Amino acid sequence: MDFTTLLFFLISLTIGAGGGIGVYYFWSGRHRQKSEPQKEATVLLERIEKVFKVVMAEGYFTEIYTYQHNKEIWHLFQDRKKALVIAKAKVLVGFDFGKMRLHVEGEQRKIIVEFFPSPEILSMDTDYKFYDIEQGWINRFQSDDYTAILSEAKITMSEKAMESDLPRIANNQIQLMMFQLAASMNWKIDLQLSPDNQKMLSKLSTYRELEADIEPLND
Repeated sequence: MDFTTLLFFLISLTIGAGGGIGVYYFWSGRHRQKSEPQKEATVLLERIEKVFKVVMAEGYFTEIYTYQHNKEIWHLFQDRKKALVIAKAKVLVGFDFGKMRLHVEGEQRKIIVEFFPSPEILSMDTDYKFYDIEQGWINRFQSDDYTAILSEAKITMSEKAMESDLPRIANNQIQLMMFQLAASMNWKIDLQLSPDNQKMLSKLSTYRELEADIEPLND
């Protein structure tokens, strides 16, 4: 059996299976219509973007956040509400290669990098738990209060992640990967960066005391 025949056979098999499944769901759907409620959903595709983002390091952070608000009542006494929030986050740091500027010199088998992007947070999964919630007689928690608390806690977690060694590990990982990949194909990478861009990379090569449990992504 040649490739064309095999391809035609697989397509026919797929269409046949799909048709059989479709008939089954059509008839079973008709029987279910009488007993199940009707549901409709409309999903609109708003935007499609081509992205090339690579995750190079992940870290886990915990933030203990205390919220307190005092409301003065008739200048006589203060009505207090407070809460203790424990926020946990899994943060993925990497690079958006769409921001990189480079060109290729084919004859010399060289890739010239003119701008190297800064590491950034590509994803952050957060979990929040509220403890010791105390509400005043009038000064009580509203939905806007919870939204503001969670928003501020998320900002704090983002800042903590970018101040940790996650960006440094991500930067070293991506450069190591790029240079090794180029060398394996007998190419070279030449970083011809502006002074500011070079300064940014130099800062990322300096490590401080770790502030999170960090797992480099080698694969």
